[in-house]
Amino acid sequence: MFFETHDGTRLFYEDYGHEDYGHEGYGHEGYGHEDNGREDNGREGHGHGETLVFVASAMLSTDMWEYQLPFFLERGYRCVAFDRRGHGRSDRPSDGYGIDSTADDLAALLEHLDLRDVTLIGHSLGGAEIARYLVRHGARRVARVAFVAAMLPFLTRTDDNPHGLPAEAVAASVARLRADRPRWLADQAQAFFATHLGNDVSPALVAHTMAQCLAAAPWATLQAQRAALETDHRAGLPEITVPVLVVHGAADFSAPVELTGRRTAAMVPGATYREYPTAGHGLYASHHAELNADLLAFIKG
Repeated sequence: MFFETHDGTRLFYEDYGHEDYGHEGYGHEGYGHEDNGREDNGREGHGHGETLVFVASAMLSTDMWEYQLPFFLERGYRCVAFDRRGHGRSDRPSDGYGIDSTADDLAALLEHLDLRDVTLIGHSLGGAEIARYLVRHGARRVARVAFVAAMLPFLTRTDDNPHGLPAEAVAASVARLRADRPRWLADQAQAFFATHLGNDVSPALVAHTMAQCLAAAPWATLQAQRAALETDHRAGLPEITVPVLVVHGAADFSAPVELTGRRTAAMVPGATYREYPTAGHGLYASHHAELNADLLAFIKG
């Protein structure tokens, strides 16, 4: 299914658990609708029709949430996910990849489906886009937010952000990405899941994740990396008024926890913080059982 965003770009989305969604699969049986949230048919029925919106990482698509969507659908939640422009099945325009534009894409999805009281769950760049969405559009449609390994608050070193990554290192990483994208991904694949710490991640899952990343448009990949690394969210985080869960891995190579997760939790008023000692950036897969349990407790809390 597709919707048209603020500049006419068509983005692909999946809407599982809503009675109007007729696609074969999870959504076909109406998971998450109040009339279907009973104990029968193997479903636990905890969601009572509540809606969760998943915002993917840079280079990844809705398919990255394969460990989360079934878990929450089986518990009675409506689950919506979409492919960022230039990613997955969405259009590949030449522009519109800045954080303001992609935050407006998220706003267009919520408005298209007229979603209210939603839980927004964003991984990596997806978390940054949620933060910018709240700045630009407010929390009128939002009940709570989960930042999962989010690229927040600001990763590049500047005079007033001395703990960030050196600008030269950021530029060098982007240059390596431009020179040989498959090699750039391969060099980081094991670190993405922190397999050196004994996390049970199969070579097949690593290869599957790389294939998903390589499916994104090269131009979109470059622009997404710049947005993730160079956008400053420090002014907006203290203004968030909805409940926030921050989840981060202590072994995150892509978004070092001391620069991101811990600082984000300190800046957001009343944020709940969970740190996984052995998790890398790909904790949505490597630590999915722990993450799902923390998300469920947060949503039900």
